[in-house]
This record gives sequence, structure tokens and C-alpha cells, in this order.
Amino acid sequence: MEIFGSPLYDQDFLELIFRLAINFFVAFVVIRLIYYPVHNRKDYLFTYFILNLLIFFVSYLLSGVKLQLGFAFGLFAIFGILRYRTEQLAIKEMTYLFVVIAIAIINALANKKISMSELMFTNLSIIAITYLIERKWLLRHETNKTIVYEKIELIKPENHHLLVKDLEERTGLKIIRVQVGRIDFLRDTARVRIFYFEDENESASFEDNGQ
Repeated sequence: MEIFGSPLYDQDFLELIFRLAINFFVAFVVIRLIYYPVHNRKDYLFTYFILNLLIFFVSYLLSGVKLQLGFAFGLFAIFGILRYRTEQLAIKEMTYLFVVIAIAIINALANKKISMSELMFTNLSIIAITYLIERKWLLRHETNKTIVYEKIELIKPENHHLLVKDLEERTGLKIIRVQVGRIDFLRDTARVRIFYFEDENESASFEDNGQ
């Protein structure tokens, strides 16, 4: 049975369902079980899942156009420009973005020359390596916040220890290091970026007033 010259059903539909299942499983493990418990960013959680799904369907359904890999990675550039052109994306979030896009491309465009064992090995390798790096080797996650600081006399190099002590008392964070940015002598303020280990300050609640 055909509709407007296209078959209503063929064997490729079963292949689509199978590849989609593999893609979703791998993406779910990477995004929900590895990324989210560490970073706890629901906005990126939504973005990664939807972007992975869109890239998979577009790559799979248009793979017959013979654009294949170049076309698929071109989608990455397009989505990156449209979605993230006005927002500074952290390097780790950008890495995860590339991972979920790569997962979709691999599972959508793997042709018959690639065996199912090779495809499964590739997917499992992505999961394993991401898990080991994120959850085992990088147990301490450094993060930073930028604040507007008014005690401008403490930004002098000789008062560095006093600056760190004052910031720790105010924020409740155990600070690793401090970087002094732009100084406004008219308002007697300075932009100060503080660095700390996120896992050591899980109970601290602090709003970034400088961004």
C-alpha cells in the first residue's frame, strides 16, 4: 500500500525503531545517569534529550541524500549558532552537547558496512569512558561564580588572605582561589571571581550577583 507514491510500511521502519532504541538508551545513560547527578542542570537536561532526538531523526531520515557525515555535523553548527549564540556555554556543557550529537549521528548513519557488534561496542565505549572520567577520575568538580565586591581595599595583593577570608564568611563557601577582574574606582567596586569545589559546598546556597 502506498500513499502519494511512498510505501506505508517497509523493513526500514523496524530498523528505525531498533536504532532509535539504541540511541535513546545510550543518550539516557550519558545524560540522565552520568551528567545530571553531577551537574543538576534541568535546562540542559531538556536541551540534550531534544537535540539528540532531533539530530537522530533528521540524520536517519535524510541519510539517503548522500550528504551523510558532513551533513550531520553541519547540523551541529546550525543548532549551536541558533541556540547558544547569545549564551556563554561552559566548556563541559559544550562537551556533553557534542557527545549527545555524536551519539545521534553514530546510531543514525551507521551503514551496513558497520557490524552490529561494532556499533554496540562504540556506544558502550562512549558510556564507559564518559562515566569513568566524570564519576571516577574527576571526583572533585571545580566551579566558579563572579560577584561584585565593594571592599576594594582588600583586592591588594598583600591583603589576599583577608579577601579570601571575607568572601568565605559572606558566601559560606570554601574558596580555592580568587581572581580579581574589572575594577571600578568611581564606585569603589571590583568584579571578583571565586573558585571552589562544588562537592565540598553542596549545602551552601549562593546566588551569582555578578552575571
